[in-house]
Amino acid sequence: MARALRDVAYGVPDYALSVLRALEAAGFEAWVVGGWVRDALLGAPCHDVDITTSAHWRDAERVLDSCGIAVRETGTAHGTVTAIVGGKPVEVTTYRVESSYTDHRHPDDVVFVDDVREDLKRRDFTINAMAYHPERGLLDPHGGRDDLDLGLIRAVGDPRLRFSEDALRVLRAVRFACRLGFDVEPRTQEALARCADGLEDIANERIGQELDGIVCTGAVAWALAHEMPVLGVAVPELKPLVAFDQRSPYHAYDVLEHTMRVCRAVEEFTGGNASRELRWAALMHDVAKPITFTQDETGRGHFFDHPKVGARVCELLMRRLALPHDLIIPVRSLVRLHDHVVSPTSRSMRRTLMKFDKACPGRAPRLAFDLLDLKRADAVSKVDWVAGYAIELDGIELALRRELERGATYRMGDLAVNGSDVISVTGIKPGPGVGLILQGLLSAVVNGDLPNEREELLRSLQI
Repeated sequence: MARALRDVAYGVPDYALSVLRALEAAGFEAWVVGGWVRDALLGAPCHDVDITTSAHWRDAERVLDSCGIAVRETGTAHGTVTAIVGGKPVEVTTYRVESSYTDHRHPDDVVFVDDVREDLKRRDFTINAMAYHPERGLLDPHGGRDDLDLGLIRAVGDPRLRFSEDALRVLRAVRFACRLGFDVEPRTQEALARCADGLEDIANERIGQELDGIVCTGAVAWALAHEMPVLGVAVPELKPLVAFDQRSPYHAYDVLEHTMRVCRAVEEFTGGNASRELRWAALMHDVAKPITFTQDETGRGHFFDHPKVGARVCELLMRRLALPHDLIIPVRSLVRLHDHVVSPTSRSMRRTLMKFDKACPGRAPRLAFDLLDLKRADAVSKVDWVAGYAIELDGIELALRRELERGATYRMGDLAVNGSDVISVTGIKPGPGVGLILQGLLSAVVNGDLPNEREELLRSLQI
């Protein structure tokens, strides 16, 4: 479908324009390139501005410094310095071409050139291989604007050569397709599948960054449906999900199809604003089903302890991908609790909040709501008679909101007594024992065995 593209002539940001003008006033050529041009044509929030220039990086540094523009040497081996104007960074890179990529990630050698067209030839996708100048207009030797109009991700030149140079481009293609809602051009798609094994040579950290980018687009369901040859190499734990028959009366789909539908449903239930944690949990919630699968004498499939095992698998793979700890722990908790039984009672809501707070202090309310959305998505991705549970969850969500409004007790800090009270009443010495007693009181309050009233809690300590 053709798209209405915006005219970039409305202007390069002033802070970047000052860098471009300084270089050209010194007799060099300069263009704005890459993400800013692409996003400006789409009328999207614009990417950081990058400039490419005929100036050698040392000359660019000298010229900008003479104009009072601060410069940092951020990638001089590849001809890049970063100008800082008004606190905003502008990467400035010398026109260059690259040699072979022995490690499938970094060029063995970089050669600086005089022609911007030679520089654009080395770039990954046509939509990223355009240059713009306020007076000279758009330079688009590879048809990037047409591909934006058509909604296509197309490699520059020979796709297999582009992906063999830098295997991470395989995941970048998927990320751009997800982010922009584009299709992958057929020759490029064929090369993606053929070259996906090159990801085995890429550092796990870089794979993790790209995969996180894919998940955060909210379009990971599309990636599961169309790009499993790529995702299966990036995350081998996903491969066993393909065509795995659950043999369960609760399920109408294999594990991969179910997972894809859950990923799509969390976006629908949250209006496309699912949290990063929820998106990852939707992707990972059933990752352990193939390794926990058993069949009974009737042939029915079971997945005993798959949330518990899945939480461990999820944490291990996310740590391998060097994803941040403050993402891993809540995702692990959501996976662990996705089959946790909840009901519209104060006790159930407090118990759920307490479980999340123990794992992720300070984040329990948000994660509890995420859990309900995950459960909704899980329910509607099963057989029809199970899908109705999603409606029951509306009542449970209402109960959660009411419990939070009443000031739900689910943390030791919520108790009407503290450690000093415990020491005073029981005579116990300060130490771990105090915490154990407080935890016991909290459990009693959460379960409804004691009210969270100071006198009642102090009386219980005297028994």
